[in-house]
Amino acid sequence: MTVSLYADYIADLRVLFLELDRSPDLFQSIDVHLELAAGGSLVVYETKRRKGQTDSLYYGRPTAGDANRQISQATAFSAIDRFFALGQFIALTGEATQTLDTQYPHCAVNFSYRKKGHPAARSMLMVFVGFNDEADALHYIAAIDDPSVFVSERPYRTAKAYEWK
Repeated sequence: MTVSLYADYIADLRVLFLELDRSPDLFQSIDVHLELAAGGSLVVYETKRRKGQTDSLYYGRPTAGDANRQISQATAFSAIDRFFALGQFIALTGEATQTLDTQYPHCAVNFSYRKKGHPAARSMLMVFVGFNDEADALHYIAAIDDPSVFVSERPYRTAKAYEWK
């Protein structure tokens, strides 16, 4: 089974994320929740915009045993942007039968938006695992007993995970 790679998809998502962070007024509505787990820490970037009102929450947890702490928007953005800058990505199907290897960062992305002047909203819900390059991704895939946990056909759409719709 061939696993789909997502470097191109994440590159586009990174541009959209930058636009959202720097110019939220370009969006009619936004509902974004990004959770990045890397090296035992957690960073969450969450923002919602409805009817001209924007509510945001940014928090992190330095290690698994620590409590969540509020962090700045810049800190949350920077952590997630660094993840999006990695060289290669795979996506999970939502049918995980084993625990993710915490050596590799992974990010849950729930992103819905409608830009001003655009007729329709777009949304996606995916979990990505990031790697330095394609060789790292292929090594990770080979070490997993059940390859059905990875997306193998694009565009991917199920009730638990889906690319842009």
